[in-house]
Amino acid sequence: MNAPNLSLAGLDLRAEIERLRKERNAVILAHYYQTPDIQDLADFVGDSLDLSRKAADTSADVIAFCGVRFMAEVAKILSPEKTVILPDMDAGCSLEDSCPPEQFARFRAAHPDHIAITYINCSAAVKAHSDIIVTSSSAEKILSQLPMDQKIIFAPDKNLGAYFNRKTGRDMLLWPGACIVHEAFSETELLKLKAQYPDAPVAAHPECPAYILDHADEVGSTRAILEFALANPAETIIVATEPHIIHQMEKAAPHKKFIGAPGADGNCNCNMCPYMALNTMEKLYIALRDMEPRIELDEATRIAAKRPLDRMLAMASGTVGLGDLGLRVTGD
Repeated sequence: MNAPNLSLAGLDLRAEIERLRKERNAVILAHYYQTPDIQDLADFVGDSLDLSRKAADTSADVIAFCGVRFMAEVAKILSPEKTVILPDMDAGCSLEDSCPPEQFARFRAAHPDHIAITYINCSAAVKAHSDIIVTSSSAEKILSQLPMDQKIIFAPDKNLGAYFNRKTGRDMLLWPGACIVHEAFSETELLKLKAQYPDAPVAAHPECPAYILDHADEVGSTRAILEFALANPAETIIVATEPHIIHQMEKAAPHKKFIGAPGADGNCNCNMCPYMALNTMEKLYIALRDMEPRIELDEATRIAAKRPLDRMLAMASGTVGLGDLGLRVTGD
């Protein structure tokens, strides 16, 4: 359940969150897709997996994860002794929703000669039915270690799976899920934007459909997109992922212009993740105050979900922490 929504009129939310962070011995994590006010007060800002890994390495008793539910579940999987709170328990994910655990289990049973390579954007219960978890930055290295004749189910993101099918020459069986944010980008509007800014490279997340990736100069994880945008000498960069990542780009390179790739209506509004937007400063304060809502996992599920995560970390030790690196944030 979510924390009660009581009147917060007159409160200095940032000061109160700072007070509770110290009192609770809490670490605050913020995904790149969170609003700038939450990013600016977080201890770490980054991609989902390494935020959880960094939190696990701290002495914090409490993890306040400003992201979505599957991310907070990963934090609990890696730090079972810590209390993990999520400002809004309704902050889900369209990829997670597209892959109900019972249906995934039946799908796996119907293809017994396939192993399941599952994108981290899924529930703990689906992870528990998987053989190896991957991130967008680790998937290619993990796939390179598997025989080409190994039959593979890739879930839940059909666009990400199709991208790696094209890149590796495999023919993985794809679960039909997709991210509503990355599916919202319009090829027609992107081409109009490229015509307006012909010298601007396009950086895109591989969760985008192929008709967007075909026009990209860089395809990579959220962190990889950030690194490309900062390292590329172009003064204007077009960014095809959730637009709140642009906050970190503008902080690191204020002299550059970053433009979010447009949706079908010609603007970026439809490309803001509605699930990420459920987390607010008010809800973060209430969650820290009341220590609710908490992420709870039964131990059997946690252990079963941790096993494919551990396999990923072992197989992709050279990539995890590169494309999924959480940044320590100091000051504003």
